[in-house]
Amino acid sequence: MAFIPYALPKAVLFNMDPEAAHELTMNALAAFQNTPLACLWAANRVDDPVEVAGLKFANRIGMAAGLDKNGRVIDGLGAMGFGFVEVGTVTPKAQPGNPKPRMFRLPQADALINRLGFNNEGLDSFLANVKRARFRQNGGILGLNIGKNAATPIENAVDDYLICLDGVFPHADYITVNISSPNTKNLRALQSDEALDDLLGRLQERRQQLIQQHGRTVPMFVKIAPDLDETQVGVIAATLQKNGIDGVIATNTTISREAVKGMPHAEEMGGLSGKPVFEASNQVIRQLRAALGPRYPIIGVGGVMSGADARAKRDAGADLVQIYTGLIYRGPGLVTDCARALRG
Repeated sequence: MAFIPYALPKAVLFNMDPEAAHELTMNALAAFQNTPLACLWAANRVDDPVEVAGLKFANRIGMAAGLDKNGRVIDGLGAMGFGFVEVGTVTPKAQPGNPKPRMFRLPQADALINRLGFNNEGLDSFLANVKRARFRQNGGILGLNIGKNAATPIENAVDDYLICLDGVFPHADYITVNISSPNTKNLRALQSDEALDDLLGRLQERRQQLIQQHGRTVPMFVKIAPDLDETQVGVIAATLQKNGIDGVIATNTTISREAVKGMPHAEEMGGLSGKPVFEASNQVIRQLRAALGPRYPIIGVGGVMSGADARAKRDAGADLVQIYTGLIYRGPGLVTDCARALRG
């Protein structure tokens, strides 16, 4: 159980600029993880073992990628009771991302808009941080999320993904291919039929070489957008299966503003996350489950604000569930609530 109630730090953080609050939080987690002061937010991990994609998860609740882009606070996040933590998105070269301001709160909707743009310190720094983390030794599953640099032309995107795949493969329990952020120009074009088939075919070919080289198998997932119709979801599902991809993460942030019309910051460019994406994410999960059959691994993410929301993701067809914006609005206690709701 966390030593201090989240309402206290939340009151301070929500009076700050959103990105400044994010950086303050990340710096505190980095400074205090693996020290006695981790008791300020730590919780016992709910025991609910489950096997998905050949991996043994301690429980079904995970941290979504995007919060810890550089892998700096894997252990700090893991101490909250997550069964798995996903970090990134990492790109081959360091990049600053989009100009500030680029994060906005919509508190009346339990939502955020961000247009960060894969800001990160690059692959070498990311791997150094990952290697220092103890989370995997303590029974946690670690996902590493890969993407392309903004300066890389979309026709050369596969080169960036291959560089990242080579780098992260020895250190990941699973790898996520992020083709669905709305904040890197043309990135979502990789979800189209031919582009996705080519990208995944080449990644799968390289992964088979890496399996032989390292003597271990690392599952590969693809993260998709919520802004897809049923036909598009069906094409993606078929392409995933054709190329031997191990699972899918549904979904990333949305470009839709229907649920937040008229609210302050609602028209800011970027990806909308939190409660407004909940139903759209669930719809994609249901469509994926229908298209992929009962056994194909699906990780559900988008708008989880309570244990009941996490359970609804599972009812829609998700095997595992991730949170991000809910953690910002509800605090670390949400992890335990969700893990308990998903148990069994």
